[in-house]
Amino acid sequence: MKATASAITATASTEKSWFAVFSELIKARLTFLVLLTTLVGFYIGTRESTDYLLMIHTLLGTALVACGASALNQLWEREHDAKMRRTEGRPLPSGRLQPETVLILGGVCSMVGLLYLAFAVNLLTSLLGAATLVTYVFVYTPLKRITWLNTAIGAIPGALPPLMGWTAVRNDLSIEGWALFAILFFWQIPHFLAIAWLYREEYAKAGFIMLPSVDPEGRRTARQAVSHTLALMLVSLLPVALRFAGPVYFWGALLCGLLFLASSLQFSRTLTARSARQMFFVSILYLPVLLGLMVFDKIKY
Repeated sequence: MKATASAITATASTEKSWFAVFSELIKARLTFLVLLTTLVGFYIGTRESTDYLLMIHTLLGTALVACGASALNQLWEREHDAKMRRTEGRPLPSGRLQPETVLILGGVCSMVGLLYLAFAVNLLTSLLGAATLVTYVFVYTPLKRITWLNTAIGAIPGALPPLMGWTAVRNDLSIEGWALFAILFFWQIPHFLAIAWLYREEYAKAGFIMLPSVDPEGRRTARQAVSHTLALMLVSLLPVALRFAGPVYFWGALLCGLLFLASSLQFSRTLTARSARQMFFVSILYLPVLLGLMVFDKIKY
């Protein structure tokens, strides 16, 4: 009995470790955020009753593309990830997976996901998925070692998932879908600047050119954080102006925006690790609250 129990425990431990490796490879938390924003775009774009089968197709295809993109991103950056403490434990730098395996897995997931979206959802959503994949893997990833503008470029694929959710239902690129894109785009800048400030020395050591790495005094970083948070506060009110969210969302978005702006102003004044962490955590709380308010106070049109 003891031997059997030990074998079961060892098997469970092995399975858990491989699950953890796979979760790291596909950046599970990032993939979850991608699916959450896609789902919000799908729900906001739905006019009458929800087509649950179409929703499942959309989420499955998007998940495959997101997983593939994350794997290919880590394949490209494996040597640089090995130079940073926060990423040296990833599957490739740690040697738990081989590059060939990740290349096959990432490539297959990406292509299957795009084909799935094209045939099970619609061609427009698949094309947006392809744009997300290409800009993330083949534009944003190499630009991280060339220019600090990579953060703004990287915000483009990060903002496309809610638009993909919208097009899955509507099959068009209307202004309402672009409003969702704009919210995600501007949210990412202060969110990633907080991370880049906290790990600026590690990024520089690994050869990544982030704004805080080329702005040691932090003045440009501070301006970017405040200006994009202010822009976010303004674009977050677009759902009200476009009449697909009501007064509850308006006041909630305004309050959340002011709190986010206050944290970015505090960061800009002090430029400390503590204020950067505070801005990061506020950004983490801001997005699900804002999206939740949007879903709660959706106006059918």
